[in-house]
Amino acid sequence: MSSSKQLILSDRLTIDRILVGLWQVADIEKDGEIIDARIGADNLAAYVNAGFGTFDMADHYGSAELIAGELLRRRLEKTAVVCTKWCPSPGPMTAVIVRAGVQERLDRLGTQRVDLLQFHWWSFEHPAWLDALHEMNKLRKEGLIGEIGVTNFDAAHLQLALSDGIPLITNQVPFSLIDRRAAGPLSELSARTGVKLLAYGTLAGGFLSERWLGKPEPQSITDWSKMKYKRFIDTAGGWYACQQVLNAANMIAQKHGVSIANIATRWVLENAAVAGVIIGARLGEAQHSADNAKLFGFALDEEDQARLAEAFQATDQLPGDCGDEYRKPPFLTASGDLTHHLSEMPLAVEVEPVPHRAGAMRVLSGSHWEDVAGYCRAQKIGDRILVSGTTATAGTSRAVAPNDAAAQTTFILDKISAALMALGASMSDVVRTRIYLSDADDVLAVSQAHGRVFSDIKPANTLFEISSLIGDYRVEIEAEAIMQSGK
Repeated sequence: MSSSKQLILSDRLTIDRILVGLWQVADIEKDGEIIDARIGADNLAAYVNAGFGTFDMADHYGSAELIAGELLRRRLEKTAVVCTKWCPSPGPMTAVIVRAGVQERLDRLGTQRVDLLQFHWWSFEHPAWLDALHEMNKLRKEGLIGEIGVTNFDAAHLQLALSDGIPLITNQVPFSLIDRRAAGPLSELSARTGVKLLAYGTLAGGFLSERWLGKPEPQSITDWSKMKYKRFIDTAGGWYACQQVLNAANMIAQKHGVSIANIATRWVLENAAVAGVIIGARLGEAQHSADNAKLFGFALDEEDQARLAEAFQATDQLPGDCGDEYRKPPFLTASGDLTHHLSEMPLAVEVEPVPHRAGAMRVLSGSHWEDVAGYCRAQKIGDRILVSGTTATAGTSRAVAPNDAAAQTTFILDKISAALMALGASMSDVVRTRIYLSDADDVLAVSQAHGRVFSDIKPANTLFEISSLIGDYRVEIEAEAIMQSGK
């Protein structure tokens, strides 16, 4: 059993394995009453004094950054580590825009460097997320950022970022006895690359505790966190399934003389990919520091793991990978359906009528080759959409992830999806894909990346091995779609 309460992530960053999460600051302030930064900092100082000095927050967590800034001004910077997030709306990510976003974090925190800056992106169909990470890396080299992390990235896009040269160190994702998705592809990727997970939602908004053991299903919830995680529970099999997990955790807790929350958290901590777990803090209320300190005084044995595994059989695995809940149904967020929000995202391409062909539309991606060679990214004629052969090209000419065919496939499929979305279609409308490979050794990796998107859709598909592709491209894909009636 590892009894270490801290973990060295790099020569720039050491964190507590129990991080204090400040997302509930936004919940406390949602009615308009702002927490006094000095009082909030008093609460954070109490955590530091109790041995919990790593804090996690974001640009949209109310005044959390300002409260942390007040703490840092008290010269506790040698014992307090601040991890925050930048969550910009999709759109062009120029050097000026990225620097301004990072500088705002520095100004609110009143510091010259963010210990860990985590990046969130809503829609991977807009490729500027990769531009933003490259610009953040430049600011890391300048010293404005200690280390770079991401939040709610699935394994495919995390691999893509790493293969394109981004020195990511963490990925913050949900992970709990109810939501076990992070134990899959993300943990496998962590074992290969060393990128660690920061786990949130480990107590499912408080539902994984004695308070809810044997209790009837709640009918009215106003707490944002509980609204969110009740959706997780409903999707994972419902209240009965949750109670089976709670009962198993309770039996194990009694055996070790700890709380259900301790068992739920320790189970996540024992995953080799997990660097730390984030415990929510409602400033001014009970800290639970003494209870959380027990996490390093016991370990789950084979009997405990078997008991939990048996309880898991009553649950359903949440669909997809981590982060999917923000990008496609089922939307497991506090507000629920995000369709309207996502539909307002700016397009990454241009749409225009096709001259001399009534009713036809086409998509232009901005590549200079579209004018040189005289083609478009995609063209819609009636209910049929034809997507040109697509490569993993960022901007006008740079090949993304030149040594990783699977990562290139992920980027290509995002570009194809963006073109279809611009024409009112989606990947579910795709009826045929054609894949061109320059190296037969990439067949499995590319096929798996293709299957991640099309496993349920299953369009007709042909894969070719050809002698070579121009430049650093390992794969090229074209697609055909037929829009379903009513779209």
